[in-house]
Amino acid sequence: MSMGEAEQPTSLEPNMIGPVAITGPSLQQYVKAQQPEATVVAAGKMSFDGHAVSCGTRPTVLNPKLDSWGGAFPGYLIINPDRVNGLSTPVKFYIYHHECGHQFIGASETGADCFSIRRGVRWGWLDDKGMDNICKFISQLKGDSVHPPGPKRCELMRQCYAEALGSKRQASNQR
Repeated sequence: MSMGEAEQPTSLEPNMIGPVAITGPSLQQYVKAQQPEATVVAAGKMSFDGHAVSCGTRPTVLNPKLDSWGGAFPGYLIINPDRVNGLSTPVKFYIYHHECGHQFIGASETGADCFSIRRGVRWGWLDDKGMDNICKFISQLKGDSVHPPGPKRCELMRQCYAEALGSKRQASNQR
């Protein structure tokens, strides 16, 4: 049975599956619904531990009420600053760039994982120790209807990491 227009979910949570996750609220709608806690960080102004992060022209919403570490709707990212506080810098970068990945590759969680890992290798913030930190973090997660269990995600991300390192070495050798 398909959902009719009136039956479509209207949740403002980025983990929502279905029509809302495809289109989602505008930045203004989301921030208004999450007031007074949500604040917008302009594109290019977000940082973790003194290091800038960027997802092109997309702003980041800091929302301490978000029920996850991060989320994304078309055109913006969402980070829960309370949940990422205390995580290692590579894990924070992984979370941010995973959410950024959804802007480019869509809803695929494993695709967003790989996007983040490839970007980390290419941009120089991810090394073996950082990959270990990410796997330690992600391996604790059980998984759900859209996220594979953490150990499987770690395995897939390690494959992406090895491929990205190989591509980087190959590019260096061609110079």
